[in-house]
Amino acid sequence: MSVGGLIHLPVTTLSYQRFRPLMGEAYAEVEAASARATELFAGRVVWHVNSTARGGGVAELLQSLLGYSRGAGVDARWAAVEAASPFFEVTKRIHNRLHGSPGDGGELGAPEREIYEETLRESARELARTVRPRDVVFCHDPQTAGLVPPVLETGATVVWRCHVGIDLPNEIARDTWAFLREYVKPAHAYVFSRREYGWEGLPENKTWIVPPSIDAFSPKNQELAPKVIEAIIARAGLGPSRDGAAATFERADGSPGRVDRAAEVDQEAPIPAQAPLLAQVSRWDRLKDPCGVLRGFAEHCESPDAHLLLAGPSVAAVSDDPEGAEVLERVRELRRGLEPDVRARVHLACLPMDDIQENAAIVNAIQRRAQVVVQKSIAEGFGLTVAEAMWKARPVIASRAGGIQDQIVDGVTGVMLEDPLDLEGFGRACEELLGDRERADEIGAAARAWVIERFLGSRHLIQYLRLLDELLSGRASSRAGP
Repeated sequence: MSVGGLIHLPVTTLSYQRFRPLMGEAYAEVEAASARATELFAGRVVWHVNSTARGGGVAELLQSLLGYSRGAGVDARWAAVEAASPFFEVTKRIHNRLHGSPGDGGELGAPEREIYEETLRESARELARTVRPRDVVFCHDPQTAGLVPPVLETGATVVWRCHVGIDLPNEIARDTWAFLREYVKPAHAYVFSRREYGWEGLPENKTWIVPPSIDAFSPKNQELAPKVIEAIIARAGLGPSRDGAAATFERADGSPGRVDRAAEVDQEAPIPAQAPLLAQVSRWDRLKDPCGVLRGFAEHCESPDAHLLLAGPSVAAVSDDPEGAEVLERVRELRRGLEPDVRARVHLACLPMDDIQENAAIVNAIQRRAQVVVQKSIAEGFGLTVAEAMWKARPVIASRAGGIQDQIVDGVTGVMLEDPLDLEGFGRACEELLGDRERADEIGAAARAWVIERFLGSRHLIQYLRLLDELLSGRASSRAGP
């Protein structure tokens, strides 16, 4: 089996000062945290290791969090595990099982443990050559849990960050905890997105709760003029061709960018310019339930002019999700089976991943083009796409699952589905919001204000720096001895 090491990824320094107009007086907290970071992290490197540079919420979160960390005076570095497909088949199984789902139904036994540990062995060796005792290493999610014990041997401070979880664990989830627990237990701290996600058997005094955040200024979330939205949608192949504005955006480093690549689309014709649009943007993942979204729209949303867009990354470009192609093909089959008049109003798009920031700009335009954004997940760790749409003042219809519950106040900042499998209720919710523009706008405005208060990267940066300050100060005291 081919086993790799680490892929070292670039980090663009971002200025946290851009948050000043959004935060008002609260901005003083960011400045105080930055001043403390300059002192605390002098001579240290803060490493973040995950499984991929593209195609998921963790990679997106790291791009901005590490950028703002550098802007705050931290030498933040990013590496991804390089691995062959058997490793990602095992970790995808783990991912599904941590949500309480059997996934492909496979086991987590001795053969799977051997694949897992052998793959991470070279990554651990490479980290051991570069990590120093005063450094901090964040290992993200199940894919990197096996790195915790060998990295601890370097003398560094090691934190395991888990972005997935389940509110009410079943035996499938508990068995999966047992598979991973001995890897992560020795870490100096564990970070979960919600209190409910903390594992049984891990010390509570080492557990931190840090909800994820969005970067309001990234290509995925920056403001776009209406004509630019139209131009990007057209360039992606999803809307009618337009003369005038170019399909441009601003890259993370402030340089100009342009959308040049089209999506791989399944559609009868582009989405009409004035058509009401429902959109869900997510991985092609069973737990995101794109099949349920399609069926709920086709069978129960009686809005004859409305269109549905299901968009996700190119499945060939997402290395750590081997089930994506299978889920996409099932969605395509369902679409092909629709009555012609309904099929004409359903669009599928695999978005190009050659340029991550170009991909983000297309997602931004899709969410801003939509009247209503959907996230009908069966299970969800947090759901950054929900906060992203809320930031854009779009009403979101989402399942009462995982971290979505922390973002949506039902009927105020969005609409919550009590049962994600209730397709009739989902279709009715879509129909009601599409038919009541005043209510949709009211929810959208409240959603944006909620995100500014709770889910921007400035809060995330402050919380991480404070927690690291506490952890490192505690370790220094314990090493000093009596």
